[in-house]
Parts: sequence; C-alpha cells; structure tokens
Amino acid sequence: MASQMAEITLTPRAAKRINEIMVAEPPGAALRVSVNGGGCSGFSYAFDITREQAAQDVAIERDGATVIVDPVSLEYMAGSTIDFVNDLIGQSFKIENPQATSSCGCGTSFSL
Repeated sequence: MASQMAEITLTPRAAKRINEIMVAEPPGAALRVSVNGGGCSGFSYAFDITREQAAQDVAIERDGATVIVDPVSLEYMAGSTIDFVNDLIGQSFKIENPQATSSCGCGTSFSL
C-alpha cells in the first residue's frame, strides 16, 4: 500500500486549508475524497469529513492534514494532485488528475 500512497499528492495549500477546516471538527476527523459515478462528465469527486477509516483505505498526510481515499477511488485518482485554489470564482479544492481525458466547468466532474 505504501506505493499507492505516493500516487496522490497533497499540496501545502491544500494541507493548510484542511487543517483550518479540521479545527472545528472532533479529534480524529479527516477529509475523505472519493470518486462517484455521475456528474456532467461521467465521474465526480466527493469531499466529506469522516472519522471512519476502513482497513483498506489509504491515508495521505502532509503537514498534519490527512486525506482518506478508498481503494476504488484510488484507482481513478492515481497520479493526482489535490490542491486548494482561491480564484475569482471562489475557494475550492481542485484535483489535477492525469488520467482524466476531459472535465467540466464545475471542476468536480471528469471522464476517463
């Protein structure tokens, strides 16, 4: 599993924002990122706060922030970078996924 953990990168900006969010959450909480079927382009990313981690889940850590990804989502996200952006549209987590062949304007939907 250690090799899979290196396949998803968490940027310092994303780690900082996750830590800011987790201040208001119970101890042991983490950000879960998953890939769901549906969305404008076929698949969509989901972001949830969780305190549960299954044995097969992968935890990506940086600067005290933790992101949990399930094994199925990990396959779709391998090689991705999770960033946090603050632009004219607003603030959001952004996933740069090298496997995505296209994405939609909302930035949370993609196709392979």
